[in-house]
Amino acid sequence: MIIPEKQNKQKQVLTLNELEKRKVVEHNALIQSVAKMQKTALKMFELAVSCIDTEEPPKNNTVYLSKSELFKFFEVSSSSKHSQFKEAVNYMQKQAFFNIKADKKLGIEYESIVPIPYVKWNDYNDEVTIRFDQAIMPYLIDLKAEFTQYKISELQKLNSKYSIILYRWLSMNYNQYEHYSVKGGRRADQVEAYRTPSIKVKELREITDTINEHQHFPHFETRVLKKAIEEINAHTSFNVTYEKVKKGRSIDSIVFHIEKKRMADDNSYKLEDKVYQEDKARKAETEKDLVFQAMQSPYTRLLIENMFLNVYETTDSQIMAGLQKNVYPLYDELKELRGLNGVKDHLSYVSSKQEAYSKRNVAKYLKKAIEQYLPTVKRQDLNHE
Repeated sequence: MIIPEKQNKQKQVLTLNELEKRKVVEHNALIQSVAKMQKTALKMFELAVSCIDTEEPPKNNTVYLSKSELFKFFEVSSSSKHSQFKEAVNYMQKQAFFNIKADKKLGIEYESIVPIPYVKWNDYNDEVTIRFDQAIMPYLIDLKAEFTQYKISELQKLNSKYSIILYRWLSMNYNQYEHYSVKGGRRADQVEAYRTPSIKVKELREITDTINEHQHFPHFETRVLKKAIEEINAHTSFNVTYEKVKKGRSIDSIVFHIEKKRMADDNSYKLEDKVYQEDKARKAETEKDLVFQAMQSPYTRLLIENMFLNVYETTDSQIMAGLQKNVYPLYDELKELRGLNGVKDHLSYVSSKQEAYSKRNVAKYLKKAIEQYLPTVKRQDLNHE
């Protein structure tokens, strides 16, 4: 809610219904920026952004909250809440800023912006005045394209800075998935890629501001990635899983899989409905069958012999199910044309050419290889006939 004139400002109390209606809308460049601030400052910024009406930008870049609204949002009820609030505001004004990287016609442009340089409150009423820096406003109101929106209520119970940052990034991708699913303009695989976005570990470290922290990936995964995913799954409308993609021996990137929870009648996300649960069960059973078939297949042994799989990876149900579903049927086609030795020769050749091969997705890599090879075999047979 925006109150443009001082005499029209009214004290607000943030109810659950009002919170559900409020949305944060931000440019994607801001979503992908580095938030150099702690959790409370970032949540306070997001709450203030939810007060902006992009069709009627606030006068003097100023919005108004109430202290009771802030305390309710942060679920602060202790006697020290005023000192906590002052501490967060002081930190925001002195140390909190965004590092924004944007593509411009002449090249990459970098900006460091303190988003909220001015906050005013007093001890004798409930009002809090928040004024945004002019430099941040284009990322909050000039939003004709490349922007992301989500409910501010989604962030309320996220207690980690990493959870908030990752939620915003996942929302950016899922928003595009929903948009192009309805509007069209992208190929099916491009639309699906928004629901299963990939990000380099280096880039993920940049946006979470952990370049110099948790240097060993297992520490990073435990303290940043897993914790964020657990909070997002518990307190937002997303169900998120992820897979690690190797390049050589190192983890090169992360692929996320995003699903929207089915809301119950009371708009909570505590329980998924019966249909969704049954669908999950069917998918799990199908995957189990695919894994069993893959373990019995002679092609699995051939992949191990040619160093495409190791014994540890054969225990990964996602890898094995993907091979059985997408790759092994194509090997069956080649086997009919050239026999099992033909499959062996193909894998031996592909193995010899894999100097730059990255195990980003072994099933995808092998599927592409056999799809490129099969038409050649069929043409050869046709010419021979």
